[in-house]
Amino acid sequence: MAPRNDGREDNVRPTRWDDERRPGASPGQTHGPEGPSAAASPDAGNSSLATVPAQDSTHLRASDWTRKLARYRQPRPSRSVFELAFTLVPFVTIWAVAWRMLSISAVLAMVLALANAAFLVRLFMIQHDCGHGSLFRNRRLCDWIGRGIGVLTLTPYDVWRRTHAIHHAATGNLDRRGVGDIPTLTVTEYRQKRWLGRALYRLLRNPVFLFGVVPFYTFFLQNRLPVHLMSSGWHYWLSAMATNAAIGLVLGVIVWLGGWDVLLFVFLPTMLLAAIAGMWFFYVQHQFEETSWQHEDAWNVQEAALHGSSHYDLPGILRWITGNIGVHHVHHLASRIPFYRLPEVIADHATLAGTSRITLWESFRCARLHLWDEKHRRLLSFAEARTLAA
Repeated sequence: MAPRNDGREDNVRPTRWDDERRPGASPGQTHGPEGPSAAASPDAGNSSLATVPAQDSTHLRASDWTRKLARYRQPRPSRSVFELAFTLVPFVTIWAVAWRMLSISAVLAMVLALANAAFLVRLFMIQHDCGHGSLFRNRRLCDWIGRGIGVLTLTPYDVWRRTHAIHHAATGNLDRRGVGDIPTLTVTEYRQKRWLGRALYRLLRNPVFLFGVVPFYTFFLQNRLPVHLMSSGWHYWLSAMATNAAIGLVLGVIVWLGGWDVLLFVFLPTMLLAAIAGMWFFYVQHQFEETSWQHEDAWNVQEAALHGSSHYDLPGILRWITGNIGVHHVHHLASRIPFYRLPEVIADHATLAGTSRITLWESFRCARLHLWDEKHRRLLSFAEARTLAA
């Protein structure tokens, strides 16, 4: 599939969806999230053109997996409509019931609002699929659905899609950190910082700050202005300002009709809990002990996708709420696969089911991992890093 240039010249050249190759890369080194399959054929979504020779899947290379998984990329329109409706309608309904409940009990209204965070998280995951063009075949339809959901998630869709594309194109690359990822220092970099730099980094990686303050900052403040894309053209400013205007209009109508209590006891609890949950899931998907980080000369996007993204093996209800995003290594290998087809991949390929797998209980340990040890190739806690220095 030929790259599509939207006229935006950034550090990572925008292309059609996620079929992104780093400018100047050699033909054998594909840096797009879909890998060689996206560039090998004008119809990479056709499974007859995108299969690999039959072989034991346990010996497949990461680049082989991207081709093998191409047959799962086709969305099913009726299923996509169902998933969208079965998420949006309950979300709006619970919102209305919680609003009505305010006249009876603010506590009960807040309980409903907190429960509704589950549907808001799922709406964000559907917005995420729209950004990858995997919900429907029609790109324009995906974009407008994503923009609409972005008002509910306080996320300007076009800005987020851009930074998320950079995340996919540079995941696990030590020389291209800083956009769409969790700030991560190597042990050496941390030791080279002065006391203030170390203190600030320790604050940022503190779970209370990372999952308490950062989600609020990201969704309520950072998303309002695309400062990190200032040199990338007016398109992103339009996305942010239009989303802000729509959010302001919706919130204004809510206050006009229901008063400030609706924002305090319904809107804020839903939004804050969803933001915290979203930050946790994004963190766990790349911040686990045996993740993968490489410098540019040794980095390959398919290898980083397979070994630097986790399979967060969650209980069924959490898989549903999070749109199967825990199957994150498969998502990075083939990000055009619709979220509702990711379980098919795991069911069909036992090798992928066991790769980078962490359970819900095991994942809590990830919150105490802070520094990348380049020598032993694993994430360490601050305490473990001090032991290495001793």
